[in-house]
Amino acid sequence: MGTAGQHTPGRRALLRAAVATGAVTAAAGAVEVGTAGAARAAGGGFDAGSPRFTLAVLPDTQYLFDADSADPAPLKETFRYLVAERADANLAFLAHLGDVTEHGTEDEIERAADTFRHLHGKVPYSVLAGNHDIASATDDQRGDSPYLAAFGPRRYASMPTFRGASPDGYNSCHVVRAAGREWLVLALDWRISDQGLAWAREVLDEHGTLPAVLTTHDLAFADDQGDARLSDHGRRLWDRLIRGNDQIFLALGGHYWPPGRTVLTNDAGNEVHVHVTNYQDRYYGGAGMIRTYGFDLARGVIDVATFAPWFLARDPARRTPLEAETVELTGPVDRFSLSIDFAERFKGFAPVTPAKPRPASAVMPRGTVAYWRFDTPGGGAGAPVADGTVVRDLTGHGNDLTVRRIGAGGPGVLTWSPDHHPGQPAHASLRFDGGTGPDRGAILTTGARAPLNSEKFTQGYTIETFVRLPEPFEGDHAWMGIWSWEGRNGDAGKTTGWSPLEPTCSLNLSPERFLQFVVYPYRQDADPTSWSHALPTGRWTHIAVVNDGRRTVMYVDGSRIARNPAQASTGIATLGKPFVLGATQFDERYGQGFYGWIGDTRIVGRALRTGEFLTS
Repeated sequence: MGTAGQHTPGRRALLRAAVATGAVTAAAGAVEVGTAGAARAAGGGFDAGSPRFTLAVLPDTQYLFDADSADPAPLKETFRYLVAERADANLAFLAHLGDVTEHGTEDEIERAADTFRHLHGKVPYSVLAGNHDIASATDDQRGDSPYLAAFGPRRYASMPTFRGASPDGYNSCHVVRAAGREWLVLALDWRISDQGLAWAREVLDEHGTLPAVLTTHDLAFADDQGDARLSDHGRRLWDRLIRGNDQIFLALGGHYWPPGRTVLTNDAGNEVHVHVTNYQDRYYGGAGMIRTYGFDLARGVIDVATFAPWFLARDPARRTPLEAETVELTGPVDRFSLSIDFAERFKGFAPVTPAKPRPASAVMPRGTVAYWRFDTPGGGAGAPVADGTVVRDLTGHGNDLTVRRIGAGGPGVLTWSPDHHPGQPAHASLRFDGGTGPDRGAILTTGARAPLNSEKFTQGYTIETFVRLPEPFEGDHAWMGIWSWEGRNGDAGKTTGWSPLEPTCSLNLSPERFLQFVVYPYRQDADPTSWSHALPTGRWTHIAVVNDGRRTVMYVDGSRIARNPAQASTGIATLGKPFVLGATQFDERYGQGFYGWIGDTRIVGRALRTGEFLTS
């Protein structure tokens, strides 16, 4: 098993690594700055709207509370660390996995309970009984105990996440709001009774749309390679609770070492991740080591890390050899990532309700110059769009588009499609099958007298569209045009660009699938060009080009790209020639057409904020 002896992580690096930071895309449910700030203020630094959050897990701490050899210092440092780093990690909750103490005596329990006061009111948490915490180990009907007095329902009553406990008090449930939704955490006694199981099933039924994380003490054990198997009690939980409740997607236990993991399939045919986590066999009884589960709904992963804040707090140059090798664990059962399509995994009990189409009138803000959508096909899905078909400009400004083939394009190069971006107002698109060898494609162009042909946009503009590239992305599709204005920039008097033969404004896709927006401004003799990252295949992307009359910024899925030029750019040097969807000219000639889907396209004669984009 690998250890952290090869490196010394920074003090704030580990929890930050559990939750990736950076711009959050609109498609992932981005929160406006003001809203996010309010959420953080209300949650002590926790942002319930971010698609990234952390669940911390604390296994057996029993050797830190062992009669007169007790030392709560490591756990106090763990709690201090979690409180200090809550905002950076977007820490939602801490779950203890049982065996808080070694003997369950009143003295040990009280010392542990006093240590937990360092966390209380600052980070919500759950604790469950392990076999070392209670005098009677039959089941959760054991009655009063020092453990129940200290860690029973009264301890959690003031927590906003607490939703109740079983009648005996040894099992509890908690609802955590994170990533814009609610999550259920079940904290189950190490020997849950039939009555306790009935209670747990009732809780799941009452919260039937919530994904659930089950925590308990005795669930699974692992071999030296980290391959886990259910224990006898874990098998009972699986057969009588987990496998029949699709909500439970993650089950966590302690008790045994070494750590390990496995994936089981429930009755609904879905995966349940089963992990055993325990470090009491490590130096200093595990030293209050924690495991973090960094949920990232934008990426569809859970990133797992394991480390000891007590050792992390030490000066790296002064750490002893055992401290240095235990500060972080990096073996395959201690640091790993789980790939989970959360929407797909949860659709059986919490299906995402598709947004309804929005009427055109709802998405034409002040200054809208043109708006086209493709939800009124002349035929069914997959039917060719005939040459001469007119797509109306829904603003009523007369910028209607007319279809025609280019090159060797046959009927199949342009078809109607119900496919669409989930945030798109219209639930339809056009499927283009352009390509080379020979050049072929289809375009939609404005008429000869359309106002858009000569619009200069000197006060700024926002041009939006939705595209999807096929998966697999087959064939030669170098330098595809998405939209453009016809004409040569040289005819507009421009002299400093790449070539006087390219159009005055176009959005293109490079062979590497990088977006290229190039514009020859109305006022400047220049060609400021924006470049995106490589677009993904097989999924929809929203693209917005925003100019405020001074310079241009491109956004992809609501996120500002890096390669936006600082050059001044005022207006567009249009030449009175058509606006085109589906291709770009060079020297007033078309080559290959676009390959993929294009959805709603809108042009507004001013700079829009991201909250005003078509996806909002």
